[in-house]
Amino acid sequence: MAWIKALLTLLISIMLTWVLNTKLGDAPPFGRFLSPFRGFWQNAEAATDKPAQQELTLAGLQAPVQVRFDDKRVPHVFAQNDHDLYFAQGYLTARDRLWQMEFQTHVAAGRISEIVGERALEYDRFQRRMGLPFGARKSLEVMMTDATTRTVLEAYSAGVNAYINSLSDKTLPFEYKLLDYKPEPWQPLKCALLLKLMAWDLSGRSDDLRLSNALNKYGPGIVNDLFPNYPTREDPIVPVGTPQDFQPVPVPATPPTFAAALSEKVPAREPDADLGSNNFAVSGAKSASGFPLLANDPHLQLNLPSIWYQIQLMAPGVNVYGVTIPGSPLVIIGFNGQVAWGVTNVGADVLDWYQLKFKDNTRREYWHDGRWKPVRRVVERIRVRGRPDRLDTVLYTHHGPVVYDHDEKVFNKQTPIRHALRWTAHEGGNEVRAFYGLNRAQNYADYTAALQYYASPAQNFIFASAQNEVAIWPNGKFPLKWANQGKFILDGTNAAHDWQGWIPAAHNPHIRNPARGFVSSANQFPAGPDYPYYLGWSFATWERGHRINERLSVMQGATADSLRLLQLDNLNLNAQLMLPRMLALVQPQQLSAAQRRTYDTMRRWNYFYDAGAIAPSVFELWYGNLVKCLWDDDFGTAATGLEMRYPPRDRTNNLLLTQDTSRWIDDRRTPRRETLPELVQASLRFATDSLTRKFGPRGPKWRWANQKSTDILHLAQLKGFGRLDLDVGGGAAIVNAISERNGPSWRMVVALGPQVRAYGVFPGGQSGNPGSAHYDDMIETWRKGELNELIFLRKPDEQHPRVKAAMALRP
Repeated sequence: MAWIKALLTLLISIMLTWVLNTKLGDAPPFGRFLSPFRGFWQNAEAATDKPAQQELTLAGLQAPVQVRFDDKRVPHVFAQNDHDLYFAQGYLTARDRLWQMEFQTHVAAGRISEIVGERALEYDRFQRRMGLPFGARKSLEVMMTDATTRTVLEAYSAGVNAYINSLSDKTLPFEYKLLDYKPEPWQPLKCALLLKLMAWDLSGRSDDLRLSNALNKYGPGIVNDLFPNYPTREDPIVPVGTPQDFQPVPVPATPPTFAAALSEKVPAREPDADLGSNNFAVSGAKSASGFPLLANDPHLQLNLPSIWYQIQLMAPGVNVYGVTIPGSPLVIIGFNGQVAWGVTNVGADVLDWYQLKFKDNTRREYWHDGRWKPVRRVVERIRVRGRPDRLDTVLYTHHGPVVYDHDEKVFNKQTPIRHALRWTAHEGGNEVRAFYGLNRAQNYADYTAALQYYASPAQNFIFASAQNEVAIWPNGKFPLKWANQGKFILDGTNAAHDWQGWIPAAHNPHIRNPARGFVSSANQFPAGPDYPYYLGWSFATWERGHRINERLSVMQGATADSLRLLQLDNLNLNAQLMLPRMLALVQPQQLSAAQRRTYDTMRRWNYFYDAGAIAPSVFELWYGNLVKCLWDDDFGTAATGLEMRYPPRDRTNNLLLTQDTSRWIDDRRTPRRETLPELVQASLRFATDSLTRKFGPRGPKWRWANQKSTDILHLAQLKGFGRLDLDVGGGAAIVNAISERNGPSWRMVVALGPQVRAYGVFPGGQSGNPGSAHYDDMIETWRKGELNELIFLRKPDEQHPRVKAAMALRP
């Protein structure tokens, strides 16, 4: 009996040891995870600063590198050559953000199933079928043939690997322990993958399927009326009438078969429509200093760790400060002693779908330009944790990948079946060389020379220099198209529907030193109807861009704080335009007591989306429900059985303002004919009832910050490692564009002059470690709309009271 007890005890011990060291489902191996010697406890960092001086020996360096850290943990790197500069950048970024940078490359490559198992399989299939890894490899080929960018990428990768090689089970970042996996060696391909992930976020939306369905259902007359190519309210980036300094090349003619090719109906996580950005620069004529000022606040999803990482890089020929995307070398948005630059998304139509005709069910040939052409077949091997590898065959035509080649449930509703994808993200570009040039730019000529290398995703590159110049170029590779090419699904059998080349880079919209004394962008139309090329039909609504220009046009004696306050502007021009009309259509005598109180609140509103205001909570629900009442019966998926989109806001507002008897006002799902006042009244009732159910009778709980509920979540959605319900105002289509999950991911203002000064903040912290005091230490500064002064050192031994520590890296 004794030996049986001993055996059972041994078996239980073995079983318990196995359970505690094995990942079961979503749970980490708790034995290792909770171990005081190598578990998550080891990731806690002391609140006090590290020793004032550290020394590290790193194999791969060519000469000593000095690094100084300020009180926000921003590294200021001083190297003696390019190789060591980017080696150190890779090492330091990985030291703070390794898990984030590596996880995001898994996202881009369609490799999340390796980490979390089968539940991510369809996501991984979709990423690969959209061609993100394909595009990354194409760009890498271009970048590695350039000696400069090859040095940058290889040195950066070596620096990342130097940090990875220094890790042990004890020092692995927290998320690796929780998800039970380890980092793999970094390669230049991973840098390219991050660029393609950004291309997906910023240029991956498509309405081709939705508009083709609308065209099939309603015909060209109605579609041209409801989805016009240019809005009635617009304030383009390059103002109408700006002289063109180029002779346009011929634009391809619209094929006569264009409309006929749209007769077949096609079956039904995409990038967020609210992603946008602001940038603006004023000339010295409008500033207090007599030198230009530049501001940028890119609006992206708000996550922890932050999408951005601050750094200063100095070596012979360069001294630059700004933010970089962890995993990508150089500075993406920033300044040096002579120039500053920033970016916003262009949003041009650079993604098109081609309807295919296969020869037979084997799908090995497709018809194009009068003959059958071979389909290239690529087998993707997807590793799935805890399951056998999944093999997935992706078909490629000369257009690009066929994302879905047979009937199945699509991962993304914008994706048509049996259609090929043409997208600029699949083109080889050298964005790394573009940023290399911008980091070193000293004048306008250097800035424009750097932009020649940039391909995707197209960005509005704003510029200011100490030579008192300001400029903006909506820049990237833009297909040379006929008007409306890509607005609807294209005929994949007809060579005339192919992209016919590229708009010459020198012909991209641009303006330099305008008489009005400023340049700006907010994702609106890059140029007016007088621009000779077609870039797309749908851009951000006019409100943000117009409000920025409205304030800049009267701004005099501007300071850095003037631009900071403009970034925080909460006026909603859509509410200013539409609320008086909506109030006029209400019949107060028919309102309940609660609705009348809501109505009175709206009559007193000043149209600002401040955190404590009640009216924004009402307007968002009131206007949003009114739009739904107007269009859902005609363009909603549930009502029509088709994947479509609503007409754009400008066209919707024109209808609400001037077309009281429009056929679209009636809800065709009901037997009686509705009127516009009835829809407005019903939507006001909806808004009142919704807020009452959520917060109780009208009162302080109705405040906009409560209704909007802005959250900054952990990148992997790990509960408890984000910040919820931030008390902030702003909103979509407002200059201060903070919505539920998106917002200004980096606010920067640069004051150029004999001694450049700059200010900035992002909603997070330099460290990606939840156990660090620098994980989220800048969120409160960001929430309050304040900026930190950015410490721009001019030599490695320069004294500054906010520089707290140093590190010497030696070969």
